[in-house]
This record gives sequence, structure tokens and C-alpha cells, in this order.
Amino acid sequence: METYTLMRHFADSWGLVAMFAFFVATAVFVFRPGSKRHYDEAARIPLKNGSED
Repeated sequence: METYTLMRHFADSWGLVAMFAFFVATAVFVFRPGSKRHYDEAARIPLKNGSED
């Protein structure tokens, strides 16, 4: 089997499954319970004064 054909078959089947699993895992990580405080703190970083370190 030619390398291109092998890679194409992999991308058409398991590559799609892997990308979907990565997307779901990322969404679960971002929207997990308890992460709101962390993201609120990160959102306020640009608004902090430089002397408040």
C-alpha cells in the first residue's frame, strides 16, 4: 500500500475520531465545574494596574 493511501485512510477514519475526541476533551476541560473563578481572574489581568503585583 502506498504511503499516501495509507495516510489518507487513517485520516478518513481514525484521524477524525481522534480530532473529535480532542475537541470533546478540550470542551470538558474548559467548562468543568470550578473553573469559573480561574477564568474570571484571567479575564481581569488586562485591567490590573501595574503597581498591584
